[in-house]
Amino acid sequence: MRYLPLTKADRASMLETIGAGSVDDLYCDVPEGALLKEPVDLPYHQGEMQVERDMAKLAAKNMGTASAPSFLGAGAYRHHVPATVDYVIQRGEFLTAYTPYQPEIAQGTLQYLFEFQTQVASITNMDVANASMWDGATSCAEAVLMACRATRRKKAVLSGGLHPHYREVTETYCQYSDTEVAGRDGHPEHQASADELNDLIDDQTACVVVQYPDVFGRLDDHTKLADACHAKGALLIVVFTEAVAFGAIKSPGSFGADIVCGEGQSIGNALGYGGPYVGLFATTSKLVRQMPGRLCGETVDQDGKRGFVLTLSTREQHIRREKATSNICTNSGLCSLAFTVHMSLLGEDGYRKLAAINHERAVKTADALDGVAGVEVVNDSFFNEFTVKLSKPAAEVVEALVARGIMGGVPLSRLYPNRDDLGRFMLVAATETNSDDDIAALAAALKEVLA
Repeated sequence: MRYLPLTKADRASMLETIGAGSVDDLYCDVPEGALLKEPVDLPYHQGEMQVERDMAKLAAKNMGTASAPSFLGAGAYRHHVPATVDYVIQRGEFLTAYTPYQPEIAQGTLQYLFEFQTQVASITNMDVANASMWDGATSCAEAVLMACRATRRKKAVLSGGLHPHYREVTETYCQYSDTEVAGRDGHPEHQASADELNDLIDDQTACVVVQYPDVFGRLDDHTKLADACHAKGALLIVVFTEAVAFGAIKSPGSFGADIVCGEGQSIGNALGYGGPYVGLFATTSKLVRQMPGRLCGETVDQDGKRGFVLTLSTREQHIRREKATSNICTNSGLCSLAFTVHMSLLGEDGYRKLAAINHERAVKTADALDGVAGVEVVNDSFFNEFTVKLSKPAAEVVEALVARGIMGGVPLSRLYPNRDDLGRFMLVAATETNSDDDIAALAAALKEVLA
């Protein structure tokens, strides 16, 4: 659509047509004193070049992850996104794609949704995945609601290793569905065992939610916990924030997870704090009819040609909210396509290699920091993110690092503002984007700050 500004003649013609003497006459019903007498205190309109300059000056006040060594994580990770991804998703047939309720005109969109679901099911080792979640936090909340529907119970046990933002979103969802939320606070120096979580599971428990790797970066085999859940008739929900991890670590489906959900931002999507991101959601065949949102299935047409169509749910399910199992019916559009394009470019070998590089970078970072006086690496195990204990408050250390041009990590006090016992802990994430020079700069800066 072209934008053509109105001329004075255009305005006069429209006013004449509607019988108004001036633009002010259009506001004659507004009470006296409610209209502004002069423009608001904002900069007046400017030319395009001047606006670009002004916005560039504002942007320059920020320290971006691409302009400085960055070790930020805690649920949002900086990875390299190939230029091909952005090129593909901006093609008109994808950028302006209509919601694929009419399969006869939406085969391209339906096919990539099917491929997206296939990729998610493959990396999580689950039977089926959907294409409907906003982000990792809402995926977690939806998984809990799904478990309650499937078990007809109203209690969810949340592990202390679950990301606090995911916990908050889940608790918000549950408070309006009369679902009890139980659990214990987590600590980076103490990993809750299956036996401890087992104590919270009773005959009213619908599900147990664990994060893998957890919010502190730790890895744990949850086979024993899965058995404990199933013995009590509860479901095991495994949450993740780093989708790259499954290229290297044991998949959730292999140790008995019933629902796997989390954040797909790491694959194909820019860091872009605040989103948009893309939620991943997978489950077993047994539970597929309880799955929220929409599923794309493979079929054949009357001529026997391969085709794709939404299945197991109707358009009306998403429009008539009182009949829907979930209020989420988006596929985070271009974000899921970006995920699929990037994953297709990587292939299985590339995906595994990317994961291996991430772990290698994290090991090198941990070794470098462990040699700095006043820094203690807490984790016994990790993928590309770990927790360190500092000799000074982590929030102060992070600010001092920023002053030296380094984004050193996320202080746990940022995630847990009401817990005094976590003030000296900091999350550090390393990915394929962190060079040897970045790691050396972080270690050197920490040595100065903690001296």
